Amino acid sequence: MLDMLVTSRVRRKIIVVFAKYPDFKTHVRGLAKLIKEDPGNIQRELAKLTAAKFLIMTKKGNTRIYQTNKQFPILKELQSIVIKSQKGSRPSKTIN
Repeated sequence: MLDMLVTSRVRRKIIVVFAKYPDFKTHVRGLAKLIKEDPGNIQRELAKLTAAKFLIMTKKGNTRIYQTNKQFPILKELQSIVIKSQKGSRPSKTIN
């Protein structure tokens, strides 16, 4: 479902990470390792998501740290969409 709304694969991965884990803070290279994408593409998408106010960027020396803006107006709805879209795409595990 999320892939229909967000066409950029990199942006979709970033949104999933920050929506599922709103207390998560990271820099570009850390996020690149986590989602296995090119840091240049990630930097571009982070700038767009920061401009949209979904993410907050703070500077620590020369490093930019990104985290979820918990005041984002549709954060709860976005989190719900992320959770629902992941439930449909992965087989559920049951413990016997």
